[in-house]
Amino acid sequence: MKFLKSLYINNLFFYLLSGIAILYVFAFFFPVIEWVPTLLLIVLILVTIVDFYLIFSNKKGVSTQRILPEKLSNGDENEVKLDIKNNYPFTIDVKMIDEIPFQFQKRDFEIKRKIKKGLNNLLSYTLTPKERGEYSFGSLNIYVSSPIGIVAKRYRHHSNAMLPSYPSFIHLPKYELMALNNEFLLGGIKKIRKIGHTLEFEQIKDYVQGDDIRTINWKATGKHNKLMVNQYQEERAQRIYMLIDQGRTMKMPFNGLTLLDYSINAAMALSHIVLKKKDQAGVMSFSRKISTIVKAESKGNQIKNIANALYNLTTDFAESDFNRLYAELRHKVTRRSLILLFSNFETLDALQRQLPYLRAIAKNHVLVIVFFKNAELKHLIEKPKKENLQEIYDQIIAEKFEYEKKLIRNELMKYGIQSVYTLPENLSISVINKYLEIKARGIL
Repeated sequence: MKFLKSLYINNLFFYLLSGIAILYVFAFFFPVIEWVPTLLLIVLILVTIVDFYLIFSNKKGVSTQRILPEKLSNGDENEVKLDIKNNYPFTIDVKMIDEIPFQFQKRDFEIKRKIKKGLNNLLSYTLTPKERGEYSFGSLNIYVSSPIGIVAKRYRHHSNAMLPSYPSFIHLPKYELMALNNEFLLGGIKKIRKIGHTLEFEQIKDYVQGDDIRTINWKATGKHNKLMVNQYQEERAQRIYMLIDQGRTMKMPFNGLTLLDYSINAAMALSHIVLKKKDQAGVMSFSRKISTIVKAESKGNQIKNIANALYNLTTDFAESDFNRLYAELRHKVTRRSLILLFSNFETLDALQRQLPYLRAIAKNHVLVIVFFKNAELKHLIEKPKKENLQEIYDQIIAEKFEYEKKLIRNELMKYGIQSVYTLPENLSISVINKYLEIKARGIL
């Protein structure tokens, strides 16, 4: 009786049965046509039996393969492929329902296709995870109908598959290409000329406008009768640390992702560029205490170590302890480094409570504070038409919060602390651009 669990009656059967029932009602008033619905009912039963035989006579009517990525990239579109082959000697109608992880909350997911006999059909769909963690797939359900279309047979394949969702990694090659020559795309191409260098000589080249005149090689200039300059190698193996705040302020959501998720994705992207530039990348996460530390190194598996460290980070809804952070940094990061601190200060008072510790960190390191524009406030401020008094109040409050952010940036600048103030969706581009700028200016 196992076949009963895989037997499904299509809507067509019930439509035809309903039509026959209506004919029986008419036959009650017109007995002369009573034979018509009876004949149609017999035909329907026979056709259903034939359809049942066509579908269930082949025990392996379809073969399928669900092709999953090795891991999901958080916040990005991840492609899932379904390869299905028709082993029936006729064209079939297929309805596929994949039991995708509950985190996506897709309750109406289905794919319908017609597949000719003996052919494969490769289908695909995309999933965009909004949380890091584990995603469990259920069974792949395939409902197969013959050209008659009265009954369907269900096949269940590929049950219980689990995929981890890691911080965003799909776009890492794109960021690498954009940063290849210290050029980055942010509202157009921004080209940064390097004005700092080490004393490690590389080659002598022709002078071009913009080269440092202090590097002119006068002997080579006299020999070739044109200006020649010494070119030096860019300094390598500098230490770059990304500090990620896990406090309650990082729980704020934008477009389905929290500020913590955006920060983790940006840290992954920046780590990739840092390692490609032959520098050393490291990460730390903190709230009331330091929860994760990956020492800055440039070894081959460093990006994997960073991804594993950031994989399950969550906020703890507490106020972060910057005093503890400063003490840990002083103890564990003893050499001068570039430190990018991902946090979020909404008011000047919130910054000033932590400012003594930030100034102490900036004495020993190059400190960059990364905090966020509120996209909703930006929308309120730029809204041209005010419909009522409430909207006017909303805009005034939004402008007040935006002014607070400006005061925060000015306060940081006053103490020589650099900052990145950006929309969450532009975070990865902004922090990489800031890193390239600092490298080019030789600040570190």
